[in-house]
Amino acid sequence: MKKADIKGLSADELKNKIQEERTNLQRLKFAHAVTPLENPSQIRQGRKSIARLLTELRAKELANEK
Repeated sequence: MKKADIKGLSADELKNKIQEERTNLQRLKFAHAVTPLENPSQIRQGRKSIARLLTELRAKELANEK
């Protein structure tokens, strides 16, 4: 996802998206353990995507506290 797309999501949407990405990452890891993935960099991209979503979620939480 692009940075602008992530910023446009609400906190609930971010939580749902994080859950989806974590599930997808878990599936990729299992698939990679059984047979090597054609593009193993997908695992790294998934981790980075989750980190971006978590960062934006935390920023929204901090903004709401003020």
